[in-house]
Amino acid sequence: MNGKLISLQSLATAVCFIPIGFMGDRFSRQKLLAAGAAFSGIVFAGRSFLEAEGGLLALAVLSGLFASIFQVLAIPFLAENTSKAMRLKLFSFYSALTLAAQVLGSMGGGVLADGLQGLGLHRTASLQAVLLLGSIATLAAFIPLLFLRDSKPASQPVQPPAEAEAAPAAVRSAGCSDYLFIAKFVAIQLLIGFGSGLVVPYLNLYFTNRFSVSLSGMSLLLSLGQLMTIASMLMGPRLVAKVGNIKAIVIFQVLSLPFLLLTGFTHLLLVASISFLFRQALMNSANPIQSAVLIDRVSDNKRGIANSCMQTAFMLGWATMGPVQSWLIDKYGYYWGYAVTFSITGLLYVTASMLFWLLFRERRAQAIAAGAVRG
Repeated sequence: MNGKLISLQSLATAVCFIPIGFMGDRFSRQKLLAAGAAFSGIVFAGRSFLEAEGGLLALAVLSGLFASIFQVLAIPFLAENTSKAMRLKLFSFYSALTLAAQVLGSMGGGVLADGLQGLGLHRTASLQAVLLLGSIATLAAFIPLLFLRDSKPASQPVQPPAEAEAAPAAVRSAGCSDYLFIAKFVAIQLLIGFGSGLVVPYLNLYFTNRFSVSLSGMSLLLSLGQLMTIASMLMGPRLVAKVGNIKAIVIFQVLSLPFLLLTGFTHLLLVASISFLFRQALMNSANPIQSAVLIDRVSDNKRGIANSCMQTAFMLGWATMGPVQSWLIDKYGYYWGYAVTFSITGLLYVTASMLFWLLFRERRAQAIAAGAVRG
């Protein structure tokens, strides 16, 4: 039943990414985000009380639908309402705050449920109370979103007659360039999604299967990983200022690889725990920078669809690797099975990083020309 709920919600989210992206490029992103918060809160409240399978599955689909609104439109909305110079810092703060909220929500929810049970509340009722509190918090996000306003780019000035005939060709060229860039970005993101889907959803099982870590210990370790990711995300803009966006992404991803392999092959819990923390922090630190690169290099009216395509590619990677991971663990056992999956993930990450560098790095001639213009 849990598998059905999670799969349906993830599938609904993936299916809705691209339609939501198109809607965001054509309508008010602020209104869509506000609607997403309101309906998410309502759906979560329903999920706290329903127990029938049909109702839970239907609400899981709706949860996936409304969750996709924030995943797709938040970054383009932030980009639309800030200057280009501030985008990377804002994306990093946004990603860090999102992770921090997830840490507080996960830990606080468990502590609150245990506390309510300690006061004599039935286990099911305590979980329902916590879920209802979470739905109220989600619904409350609707209020500040009402006070935000879209800052759509100003309309283009009317062109003089001499330029009018050339404009359509230029527009078509820019559109083709945008779609080519998005296609390259999506291909790389799909590789990362395949690699991540082999390892990340099963890290809790890796620690419990190989090292018999308790559930509370696993929760603490995952929370520490998110806290380290927050710190490294906030350091990302400093690295970008020194080496540039593309180099910063590649550096973060490549530095995470030794820790990934060490986690997969070690027999020591302490080594595995420390390696896991550094791998998660370094790999995830590249995410806000990737968002900044994607948003900065496509036209304003393509940002929603660009972000939705990137999210869809990553989600497809996650969705397709579950059976592969399970087969490898069943065939090779808890040591070599995880060693093989971690190694395949490392190979996919290396390939993605190399492609990212080859396809998107600034050519030396471009850098010299840019310097000459600034001079």
